[in-house]
Amino acid sequence: MTNGERAEIKKKIISEIEAVKNEIESLKESTKPILPDNAIGRLTRMEAIQSKSINEAVVRRAKIKLTQLERALERVGSESFGECAICEMPIPIERMMLLPESIRCVECVGGKA
Repeated sequence: MTNGERAEIKKKIISEIEAVKNEIESLKESTKPILPDNAIGRLTRMEAIQSKSINEAVVRRAKIKLTQLERALERVGSESFGECAICEMPIPIERMMLLPESIRCVECVGGKA
């Protein structure tokens, strides 16, 4: 991987970290407890609880992604960054730009290796 590609991926990681942090922040309101005496308009209480559960799951996934992105940002300067953790082959730059937190190539993710 070239230094230019590393810089491009680092920029992508930083951008995605900010986007994920914003997503988590925007979902905070929708994951607050639903009070029994709260007038919730047209939604039934059960729909509101279900919606809250879905949003909590989205927040959990976003926090996992944030952790993975922060780890990728720490690794971006290392020699092994961009190499598959399983087969040690280079991960294609296209995959790294799409999923900069990737630590495995497509073949190893699919379990073929």
